[in-house]
Amino acid sequence: MQVHDVDLRLLRIFVAIVECGGLSAAESRLNIGRSTISSHLADLEVRLGIKLCNRGRSGFELTEPGRITYQASLELLQQCDAFATTVASSKNELSGRVTISTIDTMVSDPRSCIALVIAALKAKSDQIQFDINVCEAREVETSVVNGRSLVGLGVSRHHLRGLDYYPLYDETNYLYCGKGHALFNSNEAQTKKLLKEAEVITSNYMRDKEVRNDGLHYPNSATAYHDEGIAHLILSGQFIGYLPEHYARFWVEKGAMKSILPSQYSYKIPVMLITNKTNISSPVANALTNEIKSIYEGK
Repeated sequence: MQVHDVDLRLLRIFVAIVECGGLSAAESRLNIGRSTISSHLADLEVRLGIKLCNRGRSGFELTEPGRITYQASLELLQQCDAFATTVASSKNELSGRVTISTIDTMVSDPRSCIALVIAALKAKSDQIQFDINVCEAREVETSVVNGRSLVGLGVSRHHLRGLDYYPLYDETNYLYCGKGHALFNSNEAQTKKLLKEAEVITSNYMRDKEVRNDGLHYPNSATAYHDEGIAHLILSGQFIGYLPEHYARFWVEKGAMKSILPSQYSYKIPVMLITNKTNISSPVANALTNEIKSIYEGK
């Protein structure tokens, strides 16, 4: 099979589907609808002449040929990126694709300098394309490991082998309730009593789970994987949950949210620049990491 540009695009879509765990979950990453993703996947299966996965009511599952194709796709796409990097390095030009994976809600944090980094690189060269992927904390790391992103900006409790972690700043998370919740207008004595029965939002998001040890009630009646989902649940007035201070501030100032015993129920977690130790360096990759470090070191 000869590989053309259209095949590389379809393979990138297939890799995204696998890494997201299904077609619906890949919609936000790819920024295209499920029906379009399904059509692209079907086109790839036709071009390869194999069935890549089973999809339907029972869920998404790779076939054995699909698993092999996924691994081969990762290798091929990494080789393509390495080729582009080598050519750019030989010309010592600032060009190519800047791929950044980040955790959600960073845009509301005044300490986040992603916009400044983009502006600085854009001022240096018009030959750079930008690709920003907002995802869960663990997916940020996975994206850097498999070479889909040059850098990640996120958090991690268990560092992955092969990655470098450069601390940028600490993010503070507080426990919040929404207007309408019994805790919203309770005094301190009532608060301590109500907390024993309050339903806390469960999250697999790395910022939210492992460092609290708060003794609260997690009945698994409400689950969210991003801060926006946690905010929806808190604003319902039925649940309480942890959010970054910078993200919750909007609703706190509107009187729609309130922190609960902030001196007791809070924790900090470092936001880090995540890079791959084995990535082939390029002028644009070096410019990206240097720009991020210089901006944060100058703050």
